[in-house]
Amino acid sequence: MKPFFKLRGVVQHYAWGGYQFLPLVLGMNNPSGKPFAEYWLGAHPIHPSLIEGEKDLFSFLGEKPLLNSEKTISKDERFPFLLKVLDVRQMLSIQVHPDKKGAIKGFEKETAKGISIQAPERNYKDRNHKPELMVALGDFYLLHGFKNEEGIRNIFQKVPELSILEQPFRISYRALYEEVMRMPQEKVDAILLPLAERILPLYKENRLSKETEDFWAAKAVTEFCKEGRFDRGIFSIYLFNLVKLVEGQGIFQTHGLPHAYLEGQNVEIMANSDNVLRAGLTEKHIDVEELLLHTKFEAVNPEIMQAEDTARKIFAPAVDEFELHHYLLNQNPSQVNASAGEIWWLEKGNLEIRSEAHTIQLKKGEALYISTPSEVHLATGAPASLFRACIPPV
Repeated sequence: MKPFFKLRGVVQHYAWGGYQFLPLVLGMNNPSGKPFAEYWLGAHPIHPSLIEGEKDLFSFLGEKPLLNSEKTISKDERFPFLLKVLDVRQMLSIQVHPDKKGAIKGFEKETAKGISIQAPERNYKDRNHKPELMVALGDFYLLHGFKNEEGIRNIFQKVPELSILEQPFRISYRALYEEVMRMPQEKVDAILLPLAERILPLYKENRLSKETEDFWAAKAVTEFCKEGRFDRGIFSIYLFNLVKLVEGQGIFQTHGLPHAYLEGQNVEIMANSDNVLRAGLTEKHIDVEELLLHTKFEAVNPEIMQAEDTARKIFAPAVDEFELHHYLLNQNPSQVNASAGEIWWLEKGNLEIRSEAHTIQLKKGEALYISTPSEVHLATGAPASLFRACIPPV
């Protein structure tokens, strides 16, 4: 068997995606002007990638579940991670992911109720947790966990319309978030209408910075609020940390941590799951009680991941399912000892990938699946950018 194969992923045309970035990177035409939101590379059972354009990776792994000599993935899991490339044009929903125990319980409960996997009201699409890591491909904005106490008190001072939330915050973070998530819609509208009337003129005149909560709140009003009905996710914009990453920086999001992507492009890797509990900035299903059951109500100090070695950056959060390596390659040949079960994606440039028995030419936007442990030699005639997703060593 060949030690590696070309891999073709699946494009997800979610409404929040951009129109140019992914088509250009992937070498695809977009004559109908569809949004290209995500490019999936992996063995997710609903949207598996194709091995050399023919057999899907999920089926391929069913025939060969042993990934390498050190770690075996159960046949139920097939593959431990999912690699994605995202283009976030419109804000994504504020969300939380369950831990593995909660995912199993939630999946079995909804299955017992007879709720279809494809049903819009379904929270749990599988039995897995979904820790996730992202690396920015340019300037990237996101919300990441609750602000510390001083940060939230400063919001109450700067945003008088939200001072009504000061009383539940005196009790706890939980009381604060339960208040905004369970608040009757009429009260949500009454609080957010004067805020919108104050910040929208500034937004339309380009007088708000993207590094302020007011910018994203005003943007959310224009994108999600119709006919005087305001999305309660706007509260979270002010209560969560607003984080800006620059190209090459990463951040990790564990279970229970509320977060949302606001704008930019990234490479994202996660456990092989699609379980999402939403809190706002969306027209999709929101299950408030299930969300509150899995949210961590605590202050978070965002830890931006930034590798010291600029030629080979390793992002290795404390999870069993994945690591992400980023190589900035020049014209000097290099070598990688690859394990089975790796997925490589070439962001920029052209690359020759050679083992003792096989050679493949990758061009910008193409991907590779490593099927057996291999000593792999890399050669490029010009600078190239390569992302390597792999299973952590035992």
